[in-house]
Amino acid sequence: MAQFQIEPMFGSADWEIAGFDIAFTNSALWMAITVALLWVFVAGGMKRELVPGRWQMAVETFTGFIDDMLEANVGKEGRKYVPYIFSLFMFILFANLLGLLPIGVLGLHPFTFTSHFTVTGVLAAISFSIVLIVGFWKHGIKFFALFVPHGTPLPMIPAIFLIELFSFMIRPFSLALRLFVAMMAGHVLLKVLSSFVIDGLNFGIGTSLIVAIPSFALMVAISALEILVAGIQAYVFALLASLYINDAEHLH
Repeated sequence: MAQFQIEPMFGSADWEIAGFDIAFTNSALWMAITVALLWVFVAGGMKRELVPGRWQMAVETFTGFIDDMLEANVGKEGRKYVPYIFSLFMFILFANLLGLLPIGVLGLHPFTFTSHFTVTGVLAAISFSIVLIVGFWKHGIKFFALFVPHGTPLPMIPAIFLIELFSFMIRPFSLALRLFVAMMAGHVLLKVLSSFVIDGLNFGIGTSLIVAIPSFALMVAISALEILVAGIQAYVFALLASLYINDAEHLH
């Protein structure tokens, strides 16, 4: 599990402010790299040329994809959330893909910070906070009507209200847990298979043919699957955030 360990970098192990550890870690480094690459990607696609190049087309495609998703799930009111959902989707996508880069052969080890619940939890908490702020700002006390479906019989209102409230409050936890588990499980599986490859090679030709080569072939297949999972998890996170925002906008 060493690949998931957060370690201070650049001699920052003893950095503290008011008793709080503010060390610059490998997780923070890869977050900064992700933000920098995302900024370069978006900035490079904002040239607004009459005949867009591939880079501009890529940025416009992602932006249009998020815009269409919000319009389908939130309606016209969803357009104002495009910058946030786009940033959320692209940040998670870049983070997931960077964690799969095969740069370990160069002595560099990518750190998949989305495999940590603290990171996915913060992203989920931000999205949940937006839902609460929008819901109470737009509807006031009527926001609690979200927890009582229309047509609920009067005697069942207290029980249904508590069930719906619990379901609503657990949303950020499930949102964060889904991404965290998917990314962590994939990397653990690749690590286990890589140990089979190394051990198989160390035990000779016979073991290599039986263990190492099939394990390596499976690693290649799972790596391709993990690329797909990286995109799917970013999409699912953004989609669910959009659906939760729809609840805040329309109370359903």
